[in-house]
Amino acid sequence: MIKAAPDLLAIAAALLPGTRLDHAFTATEGNIHDVLLIPGAAAVRVSKRPLAAASMPRRIEVLRQLASADLPFQVPTPLTPVTTFDDRAAVAVSWIDGIPLPKGEGDPQQIAEVLTAVSSVPLDPPLLAAVDDRAQGPSWSTIIAEEILPRLPARWQSEGQRRLDTALALDPVPDTLVHGDLSGSNVHWTTDGKLLGILDWDLAMPADPAIDAAQMSWHGWDNVRRAVPATTYHRARTWDALFGIGHLVATMNGRPMTSPDGFVAAIVPWLEEAADGAGEA
Repeated sequence: MIKAAPDLLAIAAALLPGTRLDHAFTATEGNIHDVLLIPGAAAVRVSKRPLAAASMPRRIEVLRQLASADLPFQVPTPLTPVTTFDDRAAVAVSWIDGIPLPKGEGDPQQIAEVLTAVSSVPLDPPLLAAVDDRAQGPSWSTIIAEEILPRLPARWQSEGQRRLDTALALDPVPDTLVHGDLSGSNVHWTTDGKLLGILDWDLAMPADPAIDAAQMSWHGWDNVRRAVPATTYHRARTWDALFGIGHLVATMNGRPMTSPDGFVAAIVPWLEEAADGAGEA
């Protein structure tokens, strides 16, 4: 639990007048937004950078579309309009009860339930329009080939190319709704193990459902293997092997690569750690 910063409390008070903020606290720091949690009442999302501020109305439209889709789980719904505070944008969304599962825990049936629930959401035209930004920027493979591989240390460049070629060689599959960050605190369960809600749809996109399966490796790859068909598991491992699925999704859905050097600085330790782990195994 992180003590709430005064500026976030002031924004929350302006968005939600009359709401008590005595027990508000800041969620674990994210790259895109600051999130102030007001237990039982709301979550206030505040952009950290101009790009996030500009994209917030579109992200909130995704939540509106999902809220009208009669889903088998709860999603945060907007409680206020997107509001500008100097150069930051902010919005309050509804509170979702429940608890996340600890890292490494979760049985295959729970993992399969989440993956099926998300991938089964119909990509009807309004939702597809809200989540599909692929035309706004270069393809993920172009970003990797042109922006990332040349910046890798020499010892990783040929191996990075091999992993990219392997991912590109995957047979095409129909797009489904992909959450893009389907792990950890973004999936909430009841105390008796029933799926209650899924949060943080900022990375939602139409894509290969195996991308979300790779995200669920939070619960352990063996659990994922037992939760999905063998072909999905193979695809999930292939996507993850490139640079780690949590990094890779940042290149997808038309998202601009604003700091390729920073991206490389993040993925090289991941590559090294994964290689060390494979050697020990």
